[in-house]
Amino acid sequence: MAVERATNLAESEMKLVESIDRDTLEKSRLIAESSEFAIFDVGNDTYTLVHRHEAVDWQGITISGDGLFRVAELVARATRSLYRDVAGELSRERNR
Repeated sequence: MAVERATNLAESEMKLVESIDRDTLEKSRLIAESSEFAIFDVGNDTYTLVHRHEAVDWQGITISGDGLFRVAELVARATRSLYRDVAGELSRERNR
């Protein structure tokens, strides 16, 4: 996976973007956000997941719409696994 400076975020292949120019994202539609993360529609069925922290350069990955669905499924699976592990540990502690 290539590391590059963000110039044109709307490209079809997945890229790790080391430093995102915040002005570049002003033209993009904000899809979702949390306190430190956001997803922008940057055009051409391409989305950028951005780690937005004031202390460091914004970083992110650009992925296709299909890639976004696939990553969402992976995150959902990881979340379920984490929940099962935490719930199992809490249950064992409660039953001691």
